[in-house]
Amino acid sequence: MSISSPSENLSFSIYKLSRKLLAIIADLRLAIVLLLAIALFSISGTVIEQNQGISYYQENYPENPALWGFLTWQVLLNIGLDHVYTTWWFLSILVLFGTSLIACTFRRQLPALKAAKIWKYYRQPREFNKLALSAELSINGLSEIKENLGKKGYKIHHDNDVLYAQKGIIGRIGPIIVHIGMIVILLGAIWGAFTGFFAQEMIAEGETFTIKNFIEAGALTNLKKPQNFAVKVNDFRIDYTAQGAVDQFYSDLSIVNQEGQEVENKTIFVNQPLRYKGVTFYQTSWGIAGVKVQLNNSPIFQLPMAELETKGKGRIWGTWIPTTPDMTNGVSLITKDLQGTMFIYDMSGQLVGATRPGMPVEVNGVNLKVLDLIGSTGLQIKSDPGVPIVYLGFALLMVGVVMSYVSFSQVWVLEKDNATFVGGKTNRAQVAFEREIVTIINSLG
Repeated sequence: MSISSPSENLSFSIYKLSRKLLAIIADLRLAIVLLLAIALFSISGTVIEQNQGISYYQENYPENPALWGFLTWQVLLNIGLDHVYTTWWFLSILVLFGTSLIACTFRRQLPALKAAKIWKYYRQPREFNKLALSAELSINGLSEIKENLGKKGYKIHHDNDVLYAQKGIIGRIGPIIVHIGMIVILLGAIWGAFTGFFAQEMIAEGETFTIKNFIEAGALTNLKKPQNFAVKVNDFRIDYTAQGAVDQFYSDLSIVNQEGQEVENKTIFVNQPLRYKGVTFYQTSWGIAGVKVQLNNSPIFQLPMAELETKGKGRIWGTWIPTTPDMTNGVSLITKDLQGTMFIYDMSGQLVGATRPGMPVEVNGVNLKVLDLIGSTGLQIKSDPGVPIVYLGFALLMVGVVMSYVSFSQVWVLEKDNATFVGGKTNRAQVAFEREIVTIINSLG
């Protein structure tokens, strides 16, 4: 009797534990649960606006009343539902799901493909009894069956009085391609989360900028790397409806290289972004950056305008214009859009007039002329290096799904004692397979 050493017992225990763990990870039920979790959190990331400021979530997810009785802005931020796709727990689910797919591929799909390639001849009539479809013919028809199977695309193996034929092995490869496609998609999503970034900029018309206001960036994103291009906002304009509401807003953007040369130009609007070297510029919002004014015959000067708090009752912008050299007196200029109508209030808050660009108005003993309102464009800027990998994964997924619909069919034929035994099986399209075999049998002379 041999006695195992403690190290051998430990190794055997680790082996058993790893096998058990692998079986759990490769379990189809676990993969389904993980896939449902990914779908659920992906939906939450679509419903809940991502990467917004704290004030946005405080306004839309107040503590009283809490959404569904529990979802407040604090809960939302603590869990990470404001940036679902880059949270550690969402990435962990992706990694676990990918691991499950890989384990399932090696434990189930590859062995199934290997088994499909292993075959043997049936040399005894009783072997045909275990097939779902079989027939005994009182003629010697092996050669004719072989010819007909060849016409229908079967790969044939023939040895004297026995024959084996198969077709549709690609149907066994399809599920493996599906798994590979899903794994590639997950790798693309993870790579994008670690190497991409998300930024927002509010840029006045005519200004040139580099990306600085990063809201979120992956752990492997090098934000300190000098940018080899800048972006110039050539023009910003808004189209209004007949009722005066904003219909669409446009930004004419130019990509400028380090030598100051324009290398790309596009007018973007909602759902029509500009893409350059993996960075995508989306049109998301707008504002009023400043106003150009002139007092009497003074030089034209530009003042900034700021958006004022309205507690959700629309958007307005305002600025203060001094009307005396010592700035002891002045007026407030208020406007709600770029269409040109502006309202003037004195220092006591009383409305003293209205004006439009180029139309002079007298206030505090001077002629005030507003020459132009300067619009600003709100840009959402994203870089996701994982997108091409995700697209490749989806392409593999679609190809694999199509391949998976191909039936894997097998046929055995035995010619013995002036009789021919025919049988076969398939993994799908059973009725079509039966009709095919019956047609071959009926065609025998």
